[in-house]
Amino acid sequence: MSSLFDTVRVGDLLLPNRIVMAPLTRNRAPDAIPTKLMADYYAQRATAGLLITEATAISHQAQGYADVPGLYGTEQLDGWKQVTQAVHDAGGQVVVQLWHVGRVPHHARQPGGGPPVAPSAIAAKTKTVLIRDGVPTFVPTSEPRALDAEELPEIVHTYRAAALNAVQTAGFDGVEIHGANGYLLDQFLKNGSNRRIDDYGGSIKNRARLLLEATRAIVDAIGGGRTGIRLSPVTPANDAFDSNPQPLFEYVVKHLAKLGLAYLHIIVGATGGARELAERPFDYAALKAAYRAAGGTGAWMVNNGYDQASALQALADGADLVAFGKAYIANPDLVTRLATNAPLNTPDPATFYGGGAIGYTDYPALQNK
Repeated sequence: MSSLFDTVRVGDLLLPNRIVMAPLTRNRAPDAIPTKLMADYYAQRATAGLLITEATAISHQAQGYADVPGLYGTEQLDGWKQVTQAVHDAGGQVVVQLWHVGRVPHHARQPGGGPPVAPSAIAAKTKTVLIRDGVPTFVPTSEPRALDAEELPEIVHTYRAAALNAVQTAGFDGVEIHGANGYLLDQFLKNGSNRRIDDYGGSIKNRARLLLEATRAIVDAIGGGRTGIRLSPVTPANDAFDSNPQPLFEYVVKHLAKLGLAYLHIIVGATGGARELAERPFDYAALKAAYRAAGGTGAWMVNNGYDQASALQALADGADLVAFGKAYIANPDLVTRLATNAPLNTPDPATFYGGGAIGYTDYPALQNK
């Protein structure tokens, strides 16, 4: 049986262990520019087999939350350079998560204060983050407008450009496409948010079209061996739902299998909640079997509230990688703690979003306790 501490080949990358730092939005990038503090934060966690950055906007339109980083301006790319250099100097490997939030923003975060964009003009029953009087504040999302079909090729191009910027300019080891949690690509996939009647709506094939087009464009630009994708078949995050997710996601992974991706990152169950949902049953073993039967060779990564025992069970059940989220907030040396069965620091939820070093880079490592 594989151990969490075995090496593993993931596309073009050889990872020293199977422990992944999951993407974690922390709202510490004013003006969407990564900072020296962020470089310190990621470098502290560089013993993970792989670091996945917080979700990072591919354009101004794609950016829905205050003080989250971007990947589309010179200052942003220069900011990320110091992050990737710090991680590499610490011996780590890091990919950036490419993000378009779609219908989730407040209009104040959009170019010219316009409405957010979405597959259909259906508001998400969720909240986003604005900074008010220096304090991160959750506010309802704004009513979106439906994207015209003529706008979609430009969005695909923007994903491609962001991937090239990430690898060629910012120094990332690869990218992860955020196709999960009720953001734009997931909105197109699921019929709860996609009511289109053109080539991007209706049938499973049509609803999967934008995600597959964006993924192909990225693979063409940087190679499948440096590309991963995150999917969440049944999470209700950001008002995401589909009436019949099993055939939808089996179709998606069968087509992703042809692209030679480095990994598939699967959120099991409800993001931040239960891994099994009575009201939304899903067969993840069948999903993986469909991917492998179609020729998919990418590593299979699972995510959602795993601890050491459940992570080992996931590996025994056939996963290749396990992503840890909240545990990494408070434990920069999580790999060492898991390897030595040491107790974990407890994260402070009051410091999750926004702020400075407190609750970000000041959690003690074992050698400093």
